[in-house]
Order: sequence, then structure tokens, then C-alpha cells
Amino acid sequence: MRHWISIVVLSWVFLACSDQTKEEKADLPRPKGYNRIILPKATYQEVEKGHPFTFEVSKYAQVLPDTVSWAEPHWLYIYYPQWHAFIQLTYKPLNKDRKKLANLINDAYTLASKHQGKARGIQEYVMTTRSGRKAGIIELDGEVATSFQFYTTDSVKHYLRGAVYVKTATQNDSLAPVIQFLKKDAMHLIQTLQWKP
Repeated sequence: MRHWISIVVLSWVFLACSDQTKEEKADLPRPKGYNRIILPKATYQEVEKGHPFTFEVSKYAQVLPDTVSWAEPHWLYIYYPQWHAFIQLTYKPLNKDRKKLANLINDAYTLASKHQGKARGIQEYVMTTRSGRKAGIIELDGEVATSFQFYTTDSVKHYLRGAVYVKTATQNDSLAPVIQFLKKDAMHLIQTLQWKP
């Protein structure tokens, strides 16, 4: 009998503690969540001909000419329509002009430094590609317009600068999977870039 009374008392205590009305349940805060972003498998194809360079680009991207009024030949947008994102590429011929090369590299760092006000951190490093070419990489953390920038050159004839942009007002932490996907594509572009003679 004691055992039976203990079970009834414990059941009553349990029900009394867990008894909430629907209004009380509705007022509880919900955990923060983000939209689910499904990323495709990375597959690549060679960029269209007609440029002084070639590289591989994602099959999910469209290669478009840059249409701003000051755009120069071989300036491109690698546009990802599913995310309204793009990698902007600006190409400059060097013609063995070392001063021009130094100015272009300085410009790359100046453009990146314009994001210092919003960036939580900026990491700069030089990488060596599989073919032995050097590339400057600038990664920015925080709510910045471009979280990944790069430049690469053969130091004699060619210079190419790129920047990853996502055109949305959403916070970058909720776009982290997309930004990582775009960074991987940009790194693949750098690794597969070949200059034409």
C-alpha cells in the first residue's frame, strides 16, 4: 500500500510541475535558427575562351562580362544565381611594368582595408599554387561585403584580382555555408588559373 501511495504522490507532483497552459508554452523563447542551405556537389568546367587566361569555374555559375561603365576588357563576374552571389574578377595587362604591378598589389590591400570598420579580423597570406605560382589571399571575418579577396600575377604580363560578394542583407553567419562554398570555388579558380602566352 505504501508503494502504491508513493507512486500516486510522485505522479501528482510530476503533473503539477509540468502543467502549463498553451499561452505559457507560446511565450517560451525559441532557439535561434537559420534557413537550411543545400549546397550542390562541386563540379567544374573550363571558362570560355577569348581571355588572356583560362581557369575552371563551377558548373552552377554563369560567367558574365563586367558591365560597369569603367570596366576594362576581360573583367568578369562569376555569378551564382541561386544565392545572388558572385566572384568579381578584374584583369590588368602588365607589359613588364614593375611599378604598375606594385601599384596594383597595393590597391588590392587598400580595397581590403576599406572593410576594417566592420571586419572582426583580417588575415592576409601568400599561397603557392600547384603550378608554383604565388597568390595573395585576404580573408575578412565579420559583417563585411566581401569576405574573401585574392590577387595573382606572373609579375611580367598578367595580373588578376578577385573578390567574393553575396548580395543580400542577411548576416554573414547565416550565410556561412554559401560563403565557404564560394571561397572553395575561388581557391579552385586560383589553383587552375593558367596564363595564355
